[in-house]
Amino acid sequence: MTSLIKYFFLSFQLTLAPAVTAITIRDDVSDSEYRIDASEFPALVDLPGEGHGVLITPKWIITAAHAITWLHCFEEVVINGTPREIDKLVIHPGYKKTPQRMIDEALETGDASEIEALLATSDDIALIKLSQPVADANPVGIYRENDEQGQIVKLIGKGATGTVDLGHDPKGPNRTELRRAFNIISSTQSRWLGYEFDQAPDALPLEGMTTNGDSGGPVLIEVDGQWLLAGLTSWKHAEDVDIRTFRPGIYGQTSYSIRLSHYVSWIDKMISNDLPIQQSVKAESDNSSTK
Repeated sequence: MTSLIKYFFLSFQLTLAPAVTAITIRDDVSDSEYRIDASEFPALVDLPGEGHGVLITPKWIITAAHAITWLHCFEEVVINGTPREIDKLVIHPGYKKTPQRMIDEALETGDASEIEALLATSDDIALIKLSQPVADANPVGIYRENDEQGQIVKLIGKGATGTVDLGHDPKGPNRTELRRAFNIISSTQSRWLGYEFDQAPDALPLEGMTTNGDSGGPVLIEVDGQWLLAGLTSWKHAEDVDIRTFRPGIYGQTSYSIRLSHYVSWIDKMISNDLPIQQSVKAESDNSSTK
């Protein structure tokens, strides 16, 4: 996979500066205001290389399918600074891998509308089962209501960064420092939660947008003082852009996150049944490359 294709589809699929941090931030607020210590969200999972997941039970992680299907095989993730061995991987049967033909055409023409149409209908969600339960990080509960629109969400990630006036450097690193930001859900679709980066004075004090390297990371809603997992970072949309020169994380873009309230039945079924059709991590990853 070329670095340009990886830039498009591993971190954000379509998202399609070089500061060593994460999440696109306001250009009029100090970077230090966004930085957090890992202890603020110990349930964050670091996938190999880049991307995240979230611990939702002592043995189960939830993430974006596209954040793991590019890996031919991986044996562990990192939670709370400690490597954890993987037992099984479950990719949603409705996940649609982007065909190479679409990637080639987008790179040649700059038009990624066909890819975006595919992403919008894909079930970009997966579960990872650990070999041993995690005892040093509390799992995060899932937000199960369908009233997300208009709510403030907290975003957490270690991906690429930049300021909203410039976006982030496509050649910059996709695994950096941990930070959090906030935004407001502006649209809900069956599979997706959408939010935009507003300009001041309408922006939240610590408004931000997840970007490359944050895939599978948490989008959280607060309920009675507890932050629940409402979504997972997935992809971006911008009108009338040339994908070859597109800079993610600027004004006028919409970030789409996997809407977990849409998938709670599937999640509960996979975890409660631990279906025997689940395969080893290597076998599941190899099979996903043919989807």
